[in-house]
Amino acid sequence: MTVYTTIDSPLGELLLVGEKSATAKGGTALASLSMPGQRSAAVVRDDWTEDAAAFGEIVTQLRTYFEGGLTHFDIEYVGGGSEFQQRVWKALEVIPYGTTLSYGQIAERIGASRAAVRAVGTAIGANPLLVVRPCHRVIGANGALAGYAAGLERKQRLLDLENARPAVAASS
Repeated sequence: MTVYTTIDSPLGELLLVGEKSATAKGGTALASLSMPGQRSAAVVRDDWTEDAAAFGEIVTQLRTYFEGGLTHFDIEYVGGGSEFQQRVWKALEVIPYGTTLSYGQIAERIGASRAAVRAVGTAIGANPLLVVRPCHRVIGANGALAGYAAGLERKQRLLDLENARPAVAASS
């Protein structure tokens, strides 16, 4: 069963969409976390059920993160995406809090060629789990902000919250 709720955050209203799961902590596996104005944001469907209680653990982690008290999410996600997207998304999940990597560095980490940097960017742009799968930690090779489905202002706010600094010299 697909469930959803909305919560207020420093980035605006967040829409959480999940699937009931007997194995997920709190009983819900997160399928999407999106914001108003985001490219390809989830839209509530008639066959979804509003259930704020189903997201209790996820909401607690998000609030703690926004308060500066959480550096890594422990949330079960619903699968999805192509094999390539899944490889890219797994690489995002291990970027440490407070650091950034370039798109080229992500390509290198997944064993993709330099020519695949654009495809890596496309996969990152398709990430359905903003904030919790930290695509905001990926920046341009020159250290500049580049691409964020919810807007560069929100990306900058997340990096500021984490006091993010490049993990290595931006060379890729």
